[in-house]
Amino acid sequence: MSIFKKIFGSSSDASNDASESEYNPFHDLHSQLPVDEQFTHNFKKNGGKFLYCENLAELNEQFENILEENDWFESEALCLEPRLFKMLEGNNISFQKPANPKFLLASCENLIAEEGSVLFSSNQIKQNKPNELPDSIILLATTSQIILSKSDGLREIKKRYTTDYPTNITTIKYFEKVKEEDFLHYGSSQKNLYLLLLEDL
Repeated sequence: MSIFKKIFGSSSDASNDASESEYNPFHDLHSQLPVDEQFTHNFKKNGGKFLYCENLAELNEQFENILEENDWFESEALCLEPRLFKMLEGNNISFQKPANPKFLLASCENLIAEEGSVLFSSNQIKQNKPNELPDSIILLATTSQIILSKSDGLREIKKRYTTDYPTNITTIKYFEKVKEEDFLHYGSSQKNLYLLLLEDL
């Protein structure tokens, strides 16, 4: 059984887990969780919407569910990765020089467990700053992309791109409106983010 099935078991499982951790004095915080559970916890705490997919058929089905939920069929999207164009073409979504894109469809470099954030580079978002991207993002990633820290992410990028090193390396961390602005959120760009996470381990 996948670790994600364990995490996203039935709702009664979730309430049992919550009550156990409430009364367990030895239940230490997320730093001792496995890296995938740590990411899931922090990502959801930041307001991200998480959809676990066991295979590509499930991923495509969940993608269509998101489009339907937001009434994005036959709209415009921003997508800067040719390998993802087919998903948009199959749903009559135009992506060639969109004037008013409803969402960004993208992959990412890595998912950062410590922060529950997403690490992007110019390979996914070109030279756009986070605040220049659409407010909604549909993100495609795999379980093997989950790593512990930003520094691990930078090491991965160095290993992955030996010659054509990407630029504009940035993270997006906040996925819902912060109730009270504080200095930690100052200058950050909040996004409505759906993560379609494909099992590949």
